[in-house]
Amino acid sequence: MALLDDAAGLVRVAAEVYGDHPRSAALLGEWGKRLREPLRLGVAGMVKAGKSTLLNALLGERIAPTDAGECTRAITWYRYGDTPAVSALLSDGSAKRLAVRRTDGRLAFDLGGTGVDEVERIDVRWPSAGLRSTVLIDTPGIESVSERIAARTVSFLTPTEGASNADAIIYLMRHVHPSDLTFLESFRDTAAGSAHTVNAIAVLSRADEVGAGRIDALLSARKIADRYRADPRMRVLALTVLPVAGLLAETARTLREGEFAAVRSLAHLDRARRDSLLLSVDRFVGNDVIDGVDSAARRGLIDRFGVSGIRLAMSLVRGGARSAQELSEQLVLQSGLEELRGAIRQQFRARQAALKVRAVVAGLEALLAEEPRPGTAPIAEGIERIMAASHELRELELLARARTEGLALPVEVAGELERLLGADGTEAAERLGLRAGADREEVRARSEALLADWRARLESPSTTRAAARVCGEVVRTLEGLLSEVAGTDGLRAAADVDSAGRPPQRGGDEGDQQTERGETELGEQDEPQGLGRGLQRRELHGHHEQSAVQQHAAEQPPARTRSTVGE
Repeated sequence: MALLDDAAGLVRVAAEVYGDHPRSAALLGEWGKRLREPLRLGVAGMVKAGKSTLLNALLGERIAPTDAGECTRAITWYRYGDTPAVSALLSDGSAKRLAVRRTDGRLAFDLGGTGVDEVERIDVRWPSAGLRSTVLIDTPGIESVSERIAARTVSFLTPTEGASNADAIIYLMRHVHPSDLTFLESFRDTAAGSAHTVNAIAVLSRADEVGAGRIDALLSARKIADRYRADPRMRVLALTVLPVAGLLAETARTLREGEFAAVRSLAHLDRARRDSLLLSVDRFVGNDVIDGVDSAARRGLIDRFGVSGIRLAMSLVRGGARSAQELSEQLVLQSGLEELRGAIRQQFRARQAALKVRAVVAGLEALLAEEPRPGTAPIAEGIERIMAASHELRELELLARARTEGLALPVEVAGELERLLGADGTEAAERLGLRAGADREEVRARSEALLADWRARLESPSTTRAAARVCGEVVRTLEGLLSEVAGTDGLRAAADVDSAGRPPQRGGDEGDQQTERGETELGEQDEPQGLGRGLQRRELHGHHEQSAVQQHAAEQPPARTRSTVGE
């Protein structure tokens, strides 16, 4: 992609200028690698928020340790590898291979006598299909009993200088605590985030425990998440708030036949017996054998499902789930995991080039400020060109500004503006407020109607210059949707056309930089990329005397996108 290529070229120029400065050279090498990697997605939250459990649910494998062992106190990177391998990268720069054992289906890492304070991070390479498209980063709790452990997460995700080490984060919380808001504010205000992008999704974790674990706990959690989503404090910090029952999701994605058989046996007990069993954990596990399910098996169900999860699983079995596969699918849907995976796909993976470039540009800006030297003028000019030319980056910035400070437009169009900028997702239907899977004609008609509205705002004599720039970006987005629906050749992503409207000169195989087509995404097959993902770049800085209308009319042709329209 041209946007990534441009940023990589800028990093190479900076590497020549700072080649004699070891720390700067190391940073630049890391940034170049970051541009070539899949999306870096951090998982953060307080202690016992369920971070590792959710990570396992996303991958569909019980890879991440979830106990309170020493490995959960280290930052752990999960990347794709052809064969399993786990290493500890130590503070002195050396690496140590770690022994791995599996207990009751779950992995455990052994530091082999190395103190956790000596470990910079743990690097897990695993042949999980989902890791082809995403690097997952598990972090220690931000309110750990050890200030030093908590500080690792804070300094890793919210460094005082430069960009966060994660392109985006999933932040888990039980409720909105002041510490949660403080952390999310710090993440937003890293150089990668402040005034440029909102790149966090908040998760109301352990949603099945809301309301003392009643069978309707997930419905209650959804209402709470809806309330948090509308909370002005959260709107400026997270793109959305979603309820997820992490334990239920992990169990659903790793469900075993024996567990299904046990649930099925208990589900068909008479109602009075079922209700009596589920009055408490002690009563459920007991010592007796119930319909062929012994105490150890029931204790295992408690560990895997929780009380509310067992209630739900029994209800689904009685409602018609006839196999482990059917029960797994229904539990995944009930857990909220599918909505989270969809949000990750639409909000982060669809924008990963822009998120990565924004982070690297922020790092370069910090480097120029901290280490000024002769020969850096081309770097500063390159940063300005990238920021001015990329429509994707401008969309992120405008969306962040809409959330944090508001834009110079009437309140009544604010919701539509955010949606068109991709606040609800980058697929055409989501941008346009249409049903999922809307056909070509629906997309065309809605795009044309909205384009007429936003062009009228752009051309109105009462529109200020600041508002006209915002309207121009929305018009650009809508023109991109229409150009695709009309079958424009190429169907490339926004970053694949330069600011003059010409195809870029590729510097290498796109597959080295981003996920190849056909790879799976966090445990699911990649879906065809939707209409409107990542729209075209355009010149934005308005330091001239043209009117807003003249400025927009002089711009390059509408954005071309790489996706196809659902027929």
